[in-house]
Amino acid sequence: MKILVTGGAGFIGSNFVRLMLNKYPEYTIINIDKLTYAGNPENVKDITSSNHIKIFGEKGDICNIETLNELFQTHQPDVVVNFAAESHVDNSILNSSEFIKTNILGVDNLLKLSLKYNIKKYLQVSTDEVYGSLELTELPKKEDDKLKPRSPYSAAKAAADLLTLSYFITHNLPTLITRGANTYGPYHHPEKLIPKFITNLIQGKKLPLMGDGENIRDWLHVYDHCSAIDIILHKGEPGQIYNISPNNEKTNKEITLTLLKEFNFGEEMIQPIEHRKGHDFRYSIDASKLQDLGWEAKYKELALQEVIDWYKQNESWWRPLLKDVKY
Repeated sequence: MKILVTGGAGFIGSNFVRLMLNKYPEYTIINIDKLTYAGNPENVKDITSSNHIKIFGEKGDICNIETLNELFQTHQPDVVVNFAAESHVDNSILNSSEFIKTNILGVDNLLKLSLKYNIKKYLQVSTDEVYGSLELTELPKKEDDKLKPRSPYSAAKAAADLLTLSYFITHNLPTLITRGANTYGPYHHPEKLIPKFITNLIQGKKLPLMGDGENIRDWLHVYDHCSAIDIILHKGEPGQIYNISPNNEKTNKEITLTLLKEFNFGEEMIQPIEHRKGHDFRYSIDASKLQDLGWEAKYKELALQEVIDWYKQNESWWRPLLKDVKY
């Protein structure tokens, strides 16, 4: 199999490329990435090999259909897995334009070319945020539940999901959509909650916790996220959507207190800050459909100590990235 991975130098994308090359050495990975601040060639430098083609920079921009067309024509991929996206909610609130451009128009380019070159499978990596904010008593969302995105980021991802589904219905393009829970693990940019808090504590800095930390997220290890995409890619039914969740909901305050304990700090290290605009209270999704394909999470509990150790051992990776962290 020849797989075109878009956004393969980002957090989840680079972990997926690593998993696939280790598990399927006979596969060819065509890995492209625009290399915005969140796409880092350091994320994949350890997995360069004769069957791993790295294409970065301008040619990795899914919004440039001319260069994309050249890649499809040259490499003739069998499968497309799209991780490429603007993903930070705070940034989408400040400027939605780049999110519309990449997350919708870029996906449209990929779908057009997938149809043109008779791609055997197109997999769109989405998010649980498209379902919107849940109350504490609400049941986890299933794949056919109504979409209620509440930020420019999640609205753009929901639009891309609907566009992807339309290509299956209208053109019979064999599409798949995955909606993953909040993902954490190695190579996670320090703008996001868990790596930001870990790197702050390594530096002896306080933790900027929004409100009282009552917001709830379902935490998914990046290995489990990637292993689920692997199974969906090979066993999933075209035209279907699959939620990816280990059913591991925690409040942001619980995450904070656990990290403080691991670093032997007290609550004096918490710096309360205001909620961002439209801050979603809770995300929760039902992954039973995925489990029917045979997937089971390896990390059923938060592996925070493992992640802490990785960031302690890789300071040369994350310290240069701090310039891009807003607060």
